[in-house]
Amino acid sequence: MSEPRLPASTYRLQVTADFDLFEAARRLPYLHDLGVDWVYLSPILEAEPGSRHGYDVVRFDRVDPARGGAEGLAAVAAEARRLGMGVLVDIVPNHVGVATPVENPWWWDVLRLGRDSEHATAFDVDWAAGDGRILVPVVGDGDEDAVRVVAGPDGPEVRYHDHRFPMAPGTTTLEEQHYELVGWRRADTDLNYRRFFAINTLAAVRVEDPEVFADSHVEIRRWFDEGLVDGLRVDHPDGLRFPGRYLDDLADLTGGAYVLVEKILEPGEDLPREWATHGTTGYDALALVDRVLTDPTGQKPLDELEGRLRGAPVDWAELVRGTKRAVADGILQSEVRRIVRELGTDDPAPARDAVAELLACFPVYRSYLPAGRTHLDEAFESARRHRPDLAATFDALLPALRDPWSRAARRFQQTSGMVMAKGVEDCGFYRWSRLTSLNEVGGDPSVFSLDVDDFHHAMTVRQRDWPHAMTTLSTHDTKRGEDVRARITVLAEVPDVWEAALAELLRLVPLPDPGFGSLLWQAVLGAWPASAERLHGYAEKAMREAGDRTTWTEPDEAYEAAVHAAVDAVFTSAEVQRVLTDLAARVDTAGRSNSLAAKLVALTMPGVPDVYQGSELWETSLVDPDNRRPVDFDHRAAVLAGTEDDDAADKLRLTRAALTLRRDRPGLFTSYAPVLAEGPAARHVLAFDRGGAVTVATRLPVGLADRGGWSDTTLVLPPGTWRDVLTDQPASDRLADLLRDLPVALLVRDDA
Repeated sequence: MSEPRLPASTYRLQVTADFDLFEAARRLPYLHDLGVDWVYLSPILEAEPGSRHGYDVVRFDRVDPARGGAEGLAAVAAEARRLGMGVLVDIVPNHVGVATPVENPWWWDVLRLGRDSEHATAFDVDWAAGDGRILVPVVGDGDEDAVRVVAGPDGPEVRYHDHRFPMAPGTTTLEEQHYELVGWRRADTDLNYRRFFAINTLAAVRVEDPEVFADSHVEIRRWFDEGLVDGLRVDHPDGLRFPGRYLDDLADLTGGAYVLVEKILEPGEDLPREWATHGTTGYDALALVDRVLTDPTGQKPLDELEGRLRGAPVDWAELVRGTKRAVADGILQSEVRRIVRELGTDDPAPARDAVAELLACFPVYRSYLPAGRTHLDEAFESARRHRPDLAATFDALLPALRDPWSRAARRFQQTSGMVMAKGVEDCGFYRWSRLTSLNEVGGDPSVFSLDVDDFHHAMTVRQRDWPHAMTTLSTHDTKRGEDVRARITVLAEVPDVWEAALAELLRLVPLPDPGFGSLLWQAVLGAWPASAERLHGYAEKAMREAGDRTTWTEPDEAYEAAVHAAVDAVFTSAEVQRVLTDLAARVDTAGRSNSLAAKLVALTMPGVPDVYQGSELWETSLVDPDNRRPVDFDHRAAVLAGTEDDDAADKLRLTRAALTLRRDRPGLFTSYAPVLAEGPAARHVLAFDRGGAVTVATRLPVGLADRGGWSDTTLVLPPGTWRDVLTDQPASDRLADLLRDLPVALLVRDDA
């Protein structure tokens, strides 16, 4: 294979029916002017009707007509080639959308013909567990009579309200079908096909089967055969049976193209070096950037505040063990039962208990046996401590779950990541509110901060091992946009100010759970100002995902009303508005400093920087779907051209300068070395040399201001005469002079 083309940077676009591929092509000149090297597209294969995200693919053989179709992709590719840009596309090998069976030819055929379907092996179905039928959990409580056989456009069909299902040839009754429509609650325990997490309408695909791989990648192969696409981002590789083998197959198909994996790494965990990938999609980098800008002195007072709000100190490890166990016993119990069936135990009840406990204790997303056996051993050790009564059962399970060739071990590996994601990101993150800028995908909220020396070490390793992995600050999946987090991060520097403001807000609008109140008011502060619709949407999702007071399936109306009343008070109570306005004013300047620092560091640190759509200006989105709102590209282009102004114009100009330098002068970004500071405010600067481009960023800006500024603190710059490309001014080694106008600088030698 020839050496792949590698991007200097990417810019993520969410492709929808409203912002289709033709519109994406039309926006490429703006991205090029911004300094972007490659455009990065969300999934574009045909998805469920009306899908806003594209992760519910229904056909593998064509680009979604609603998103512009093959002609739209050709338009993007042609315009990218004209501008000298590359194209990166997000693909979804793990699962397909089955919410509308008639739209998915493979699923429809399997429902119609059962195990005789040519696509039966494409889906991960335990036929025996359903007595030869696929259980489809769509029926509402007490609504079984609504399932009926009716005349359809192509013959008899099964209907349940608006849901359509096929009839097996030559059959007339429901009992004769290869599937059974069952109550939706049975999905938790009885579902017999693998899903994406706990979403019943996303059925998993067995890409480990060579024929399934070939058939599901036929359109992707065309993209590379015709030179339309240069690289791929692989969604959720941890759901696959053999991620490493899949990436090898993908490399063969693409000719060794640039490939990234959406792999969540826990602190201290390494991406398997043998994988055919250039690295992760950047959540690990995001966690490092956020923490090097977080004041460690805020940890103790914020811990104490959280303990008072919750009624006791919070043990994060125990909290998430509990939430993961609840997931394994609840919405993913059907997966636990399938693992136990594959273990072949004679006594399934204690085996289910033990497997659920092991999943709850698993320290990372998954292992890749034999690699990662230490993680499995750690899970067994932890499970034995928590459940000594299951010691004999653990002894019985250990040989099978440590055997890379065991079917049960392979399925356990596919399941542990599901439990982690649902128990931690989608639950635990909403139950701990100490400093919610740390409650982010790819990060461990219990890791409060990172000192400068540790950051430099991490970057040195990153430059050595994964120089082309992605870096990012915001994505379509982040819980809070980068500038929401930047503002919340300031609270670590002013915990007393935050505590007083929160106490006043809770006095003005009492909440049943003051701990959740802290999480809610941090979100309001971070996104301020935001519309009532956005904040109500966030409040509903946050409290239901937390799941301890109200849930999606069993909402507590009184509790939810109290939370929504707090959101209403943001817009109706002058006293609440006063507290929020005063608090926002207190953190605004420092929040802006953090925003610009994080952006410059993320754009210039080792790796390939991605800019999520619109985040060249303030990115104050909350959790999805808020972070997938339309972007005003006309305004951004006007700000870039200087014909319109914006409060975040400095951020856009910084983004352009850094991206342009990375694209046009890549030789300045080929190594990594710390740049040291000397003087009384040395701890307030983060600086590094990438091989000719020097990044300088302010950290802990409140503390810097409190101590009177930079004073005579200086940088130990490499030899030469330097210029700041952000201000186009000569660069001084005195930080008081260098950072007079902006809290950041990007330096290059005048004679370079």
